[in-house]
This record gives sequence, structure tokens and C-alpha cells, in this order.
Amino acid sequence: MALRLPVEFQDFVHEENVLGRESWTINLGSSNAKLFTQLFGYMFDNVIVLGPDDDALDYTFDALVEPKIEGFEFSVPNQSKTDAFVVWIRYRMQVFDSVGTSASTWTVSAYGKSQAEGLSGEKALQRAAVLAMRDAAALILLQMDKATNIGVLADGPIDTGKPDSGEASDGKSVNDEPTVFDIFTIGGIDEVTN
Repeated sequence: MALRLPVEFQDFVHEENVLGRESWTINLGSSNAKLFTQLFGYMFDNVIVLGPDDDALDYTFDALVEPKIEGFEFSVPNQSKTDAFVVWIRYRMQVFDSVGTSASTWTVSAYGKSQAEGLSGEKALQRAAVLAMRDAAALILLQMDKATNIGVLADGPIDTGKPDSGEASDGKSVNDEPTVFDIFTIGGIDEVTN
């Protein structure tokens, strides 16, 4: 299994101005990279971690997964009128076969909530982000194969059902063959924690 970590994933920083405070800055980049590297290390027998400049064609693997942070939102107590800090993270997992064909896409939505009691605002928000990342990890661990069919890629690249020439192996024209479609599950999961 190959795991490609794009630059924007490894260096993800969210900055936002919220009423009642100048700004909030949340740096998830290195934490996300460590989380996914460790998680995939537990899930698969052999994991190759590719950086943004690595060419996947230089490596041998059955499947390649490229995670992205598609959305990040948070709520602080003065917004929600509660004493809780809440973080939502939406990851998009793109799965490719060994020759680079897109096999599936899976959106994982994560949720984390931390009470402000006993913690500074920054620490409580950081705790909520960590809980969201843990939620995501649990969901990926339990649901990834079902949601993406990544396990079938161990048998080889996706068969697109398209012959290389205008003639099928039995001598018939391609137009005489039934159309073959590959179907992959695309699903969303709510409330995932890191």
C-alpha cells in the first residue's frame, strides 16, 4: 500500500477571525501526516509513504491512497453560547490502483468536542481537533475497505473492460461486446475523530 501525502495536507494550517478574539490558528499538518502514517502502518502489512515530489511509478504497490483535507470548521463558546469548543474536519480519501486508475473516493467527516472547563481556549480548541482526528482514524480503520473496496486492488489493477484494440479476444468487434462498468462505493461518514 502506498500513502501519498500532498504538501497542502502536510502543511495544513487553518486561520480564522472570530468575534470576540482577533484570530485563531490551528496547525494540523504534521499531526495529520503522523496520524495517517501510523494508522496505515497498523492497517496494512507494508506501507510506502510517498512525499509530494515522489513519482508513484518508481514504486511497487497494490493501491495508493491520497488523503486531503476538504473542509475544516470550528466553533468557540462565544459563537455557540455554550462552554464547548467544537471542530469538524472533512477528509477526502482518493484511492488509486497500481497503474494510477482512480478506484474510489471516500469522504470522511470527523467531529471533536472539548469543554472549556480547566483549559485555556487554545488548549480546548486543540483538544477538540485531536478528538476529531481520532474520530476519523477510528472510522477509517473500521470502514475503509467497505467504503472504498481497497481490498480488491490486491488482486491487480482495475479491469476497465476495454480491450486494447478494436477487436475482442474472440475475433468479434468491440461493438458486439456488452458494455462493462466497474462500480465503486462512494460514501460519506459523519463524525470521525483523530
